[in-house]
Amino acid sequence: MFNTTLERAFKTPMLCDVTKVHTGFLIMPKVTHCSNDETWGTVGGTRKVFMSKTAAFKGGEAALDKVLERKELAYWKIEISGFKYWMLGFSKFEGEWFTQPLPDGTIQVQYIYTMFSGNKFLYPLHWIFTKTFWNIYMKRVVRNIQQLAANNEPYLYA
Repeated sequence: MFNTTLERAFKTPMLCDVTKVHTGFLIMPKVTHCSNDETWGTVGGTRKVFMSKTAAFKGGEAALDKVLERKELAYWKIEISGFKYWMLGFSKFEGEWFTQPLPDGTIQVQYIYTMFSGNKFLYPLHWIFTKTFWNIYMKRVVRNIQQLAANNEPYLYA
């Protein structure tokens, strides 16, 4: 539940400063910046994502984000792919963000992510990773978004 406007709950996760959302956690490097992001926020729009150096990643360009769908004030679907570092054999991630206003003035947010395994032999590891680490990390990401929305953090994209 988000205690903010529908517009803030809808726009904040995709149009805000992603460095304040993906702040890193254990093996997951933090996002440092994006480039080639002129079309970000529109269907088909992309951006290159850069991450910090960690023991498992040299730092630099990490992946490509793409907006697959946008239904104003209701739904986003994005894809993260083109990994420049080893992601345990995952080939891509898809994220879906649903917003719905409730009668009490709060906004119900549902975030669904799908992780695509690029190797059937690694699937058991992927399942464990997704159900443990990734689930914890995504809860942190949603809390960051919730805080940015509540604080009326400015958007970087239109």
